[in-house]
Amino acid sequence: MSGFKQVFDRYDWERVKRTIYSKTNADVEKALQSSTKNLEDFAALISPAGSNYLEEMARQSHALTQKRFGKTIQLFIPMYLSNECQNICTYCGFSLDNNIRRITLSEAQIRKEIAVIKDLGYDHILLVTGEANKTVGVDYLKKALELIRPHFSSISIEMQPLEENDYRTLKPFGVSSVFVYQETYNRGTYKTYHPKGKKANFGYRLGTPDKIGRAGMYKIGLGCLLGLEDWRTDSFFTALHLNYLEKTYWQTKFSISFPRIRPAENVTMPQFPLLDRDLIQLICAYRLFNKDIELSLSTRESRSFRDHAIKLGITSISAGSKTNPGGYSNGTASLKQFEISDERPPSEIAQMLTSKGYVPVWKDWDPILEQDA
Repeated sequence: MSGFKQVFDRYDWERVKRTIYSKTNADVEKALQSSTKNLEDFAALISPAGSNYLEEMARQSHALTQKRFGKTIQLFIPMYLSNECQNICTYCGFSLDNNIRRITLSEAQIRKEIAVIKDLGYDHILLVTGEANKTVGVDYLKKALELIRPHFSSISIEMQPLEENDYRTLKPFGVSSVFVYQETYNRGTYKTYHPKGKKANFGYRLGTPDKIGRAGMYKIGLGCLLGLEDWRTDSFFTALHLNYLEKTYWQTKFSISFPRIRPAENVTMPQFPLLDRDLIQLICAYRLFNKDIELSLSTRESRSFRDHAIKLGITSISAGSKTNPGGYSNGTASLKQFEISDERPPSEIAQMLTSKGYVPVWKDWDPILEQDA
């Protein structure tokens, strides 16, 4: 079956990288003046030359976001169901070779997490697991969803890639959105970061968003792990993937996340870091490239950065996040996937948004909005 791989195979990482880094001021100015921006324009906006036009990019990005999304910011929170994982990933605290205490939440523990998260005000939740299909596969997830669904209007998941039929199976259990990150689109170095486990299969992971789209999920979330490889080149391939998916699954909504590698136990920090200024450039470039895309920023980022970024294109942020199973009801009883930066509680984040003239939204959408719900 055809899919994104046919598009991806037409592009070469090094050639794309050279194209991005060869963009000129004239290319950036042309992109800024264009009413409908294509992938070449996006390459110019994320190029080193694009950094010379950050103020104008930010102005246009803010205006487009206000026009499309208004003064609203969606709040979400991740709930980690398990830190068990069958993959070795060099950047992740859950990596199989990391000698940590492994925990998968029981039904009683899930109920405790639900109670705390509901008390925080949330009506939308993101369920996260490590990639361990035998322990936290579809059967486990269905049982967890039976407990979770009555308490939330919408549920998103971020777990190991599944088959198309699995995604179809999960829809009636309340799953509306699926987030799956390629981590890096550099096929030549991908195995270096993923030496063992199912995740080591670059092509299998690359084809997962197609399966989600064919299954008819309401929303697909994309992103690359910023800092793993050259952020400009990886982001171009993410935009290429997004462009393909939007044309192929035009009834589906899409979101882009901006995870930067954060410290975690036994994790080596990246060789390709990006500055705060770089991330601002990337956020603005995505908004100018696609006025309808949802842009999400997590608690990996600092409070000062997030307070500034919400004005420049971001439409959803997490708040009060814990990155370990049972973290909301049991403190630090299990290993965190990574260290968060913005530790403010959701109530303080909501107050900050209100003070800046924004309306915090505690849910994603209502199932009644989906025709076949």
